[in-house]
Amino acid sequence: MWDRLAASDPGLIRLTAGLRTVTAIALTLAVLGLVGVPVPRLVAGAIAAMVATFAIREQQRAAQAVTLALGLPVALASVSLGAWLNQRVVVGDLFFVVLIFCAVYGRRFGDRGTALGLIGFQVYFLSLFVGATPGTLPALYGVICVAFASSAAARFVLLPQTPAGTLDRLRRAFRARLGQLIARQTELLDAAPDDVDKVLDDLRTRTARLHETALMIQGRLEDGTGDAATARLLQRRVADAEIAAERLGLLLLTARSAERTDTLTLHLPGAVLPAVPELPVRDAATDVLRRDLTALRLLVRRPRSEASGTALAQVRNRLLGYREEENLPAAAPAVQDVFRGLGEASRAVLGLRTALDGPQDESDDSPATTRSREELDAEDAAIESQEEAEEKEPEPSGLSRPTTRAALQVAVGSSLAIFGGELLSSQRWYWAVLTCWIVFINTASTGEILVKGYRRLLGTVLGVVAGIGLAGLVGHHTWTAFALVLLFVFAMFYTAPLSYTLMSFFVTAMLGLLYTLLNTYSLAVLVLRIEETALGAACGVIAAAVVLPVHTNRRTNELLETVLERLADVTRAAVEQLSGSTGGDLVELARELDQALADLRGATQPLTHPITPLRSRRDTARYVVALLETCAYHARSLAATAELLPTHPAIAADPRLRGACGRIVQNMATIAAHLGDPRGEAEIESGPSIASMLEPGTLGTPRYGRVTDRVLRHLQRLDEAVSGLARPLGVGTGAARPKT
Repeated sequence: MWDRLAASDPGLIRLTAGLRTVTAIALTLAVLGLVGVPVPRLVAGAIAAMVATFAIREQQRAAQAVTLALGLPVALASVSLGAWLNQRVVVGDLFFVVLIFCAVYGRRFGDRGTALGLIGFQVYFLSLFVGATPGTLPALYGVICVAFASSAAARFVLLPQTPAGTLDRLRRAFRARLGQLIARQTELLDAAPDDVDKVLDDLRTRTARLHETALMIQGRLEDGTGDAATARLLQRRVADAEIAAERLGLLLLTARSAERTDTLTLHLPGAVLPAVPELPVRDAATDVLRRDLTALRLLVRRPRSEASGTALAQVRNRLLGYREEENLPAAAPAVQDVFRGLGEASRAVLGLRTALDGPQDESDDSPATTRSREELDAEDAAIESQEEAEEKEPEPSGLSRPTTRAALQVAVGSSLAIFGGELLSSQRWYWAVLTCWIVFINTASTGEILVKGYRRLLGTVLGVVAGIGLAGLVGHHTWTAFALVLLFVFAMFYTAPLSYTLMSFFVTAMLGLLYTLLNTYSLAVLVLRIEETALGAACGVIAAAVVLPVHTNRRTNELLETVLERLADVTRAAVEQLSGSTGGDLVELARELDQALADLRGATQPLTHPITPLRSRRDTARYVVALLETCAYHARSLAATAELLPTHPAIAADPRLRGACGRIVQNMATIAAHLGDPRGEAEIESGPSIASMLEPGTLGTPRYGRVTDRVLRHLQRLDEAVSGLARPLGVGTGAARPKT
């Protein structure tokens, strides 16, 4: 059960955020309740505690403490201005717009600027919500101080969270998700033809979730580890395990079908599967394979305290023995490839366990296991000796800076929302402003804002329906209502990363309870909430479309160019190292590629949303992203193989590989140039297969080594995937240029 929880919520980040916010609110209510403050101030304290807790996003505890300390005077100043300007309509509205601009512009100063801006805006909103006046300010000051103190107690005493602890929980989540992926791969062996599609869909989901956890680990390595060498080592071991697991899935698909499976099958929903036999194959080799897949899952998920013993060592020795040709069972070539993949996956798991849990018991090691450990030790030493050089890209300035552009857009949208909101209601116009503000958070294009506004409106409508029922049930039972508020706050934070619609539903249901507590609840108020939400979302979309707009096409094209550049960097550096030269920090280059691809995947959500009327465009976007994920897999595999070169005795540099990737990298650059200037007549180069471009070896020697063959397969698949990008992106194809 713990593994399931860890896998569903990597790092327990959502659970901790929800519990910490609920704890801060509960402490605030308890203290204020003992003092006997009236209900409106209880509501103000609950909102202030929630804001003080969720606004702070820094990972280091010292930085969190500084931001929380700075946030208190910001909150006191904001509530004071709100109380004094509440009755001065024109001046108050102008100041609100300026405050919104400054709050959004503050994001350029990092997490602290973002947190202080969010506290300033939300506390000003609090003053409007509870109807603060100059006479109530002393009491509100005390309430806000109690709220911030409760937030500090929840954050630093009751539910402390350190970067190292979060990283440790993320590593457990990675191991749990890796075990789940291997379990689904085992099911693939026994799946009937009618069930293969369903199992494959689940396999795609599990593969994507494993990659998501790997990205989360990469994002927290710097703060969660003590030194750069440890961070690079852990990053390498996580990447190795991910690549080995994905390769094992591809080999299993190939073994189940009559032909080699395209890598795209694991990344494109609805991809056509190769022909599969009517019934799963059942023979001695597949029985052994089924047993050993279960054993691999056992090795992955076994806790450290139980990861020793002769029986477990024998299982590990058997699996690592498949890395030696003489240990492969008699079977079809495709099935033997699966056993080879099983051996490589076992090696990756051994490296992962060593990196996560420290040195292992070596007393029962077989020669194959000893060789694997020696290879890992040599790689560790090579990684520790690397020096990391960071190059910062120049940041945009002026109106091209994202924070400046977003601040202007939100200011204009909020001005429209204030004007329209005043027409709807002179008392609760600020709901439109709040919606306009929220739809701009973590969005970068007009399409993203439109989708977020739609989701917020849908969640609000559903929340209003729930609020009507809850208000009737709770009535004026104050503490029952507050208990439900705490439940909804937890659900809001727990579901926020999963579904914005669900989060909006819980927010609106909670607000219905707060209105009940303030004795301002009515059906008209909740209907007004829907109207103000729709107005705010519309104002946000209008502002994004008119003021310095960033259209979805432009945004995705820019990110697509970045992905292609990162892809070319990884491919070029990996092949250079495989050819005998120095390729640089391949793990870091692969991490930058993964991050660029994750940004692109998020930016295409408006294009791939289920309700989009542009079906062909949606299919094209999904196809392009799937092709890029395929390219990234092969590029990561090339980088992982190249990283083995200095330490692996069975891998030698092959200078012939250098000439094989020139066309691939050039085609990536051609497609990127076409995205920057669609009017050009760029054409990618086509020609013979990658393998045929290499000069054969001397007479009497093998044409290529086994490792070179694997590299060639990755290059060939990469070449095919890059060529496949040309058609949906409108790039022509030309013949290969003659060599001079």
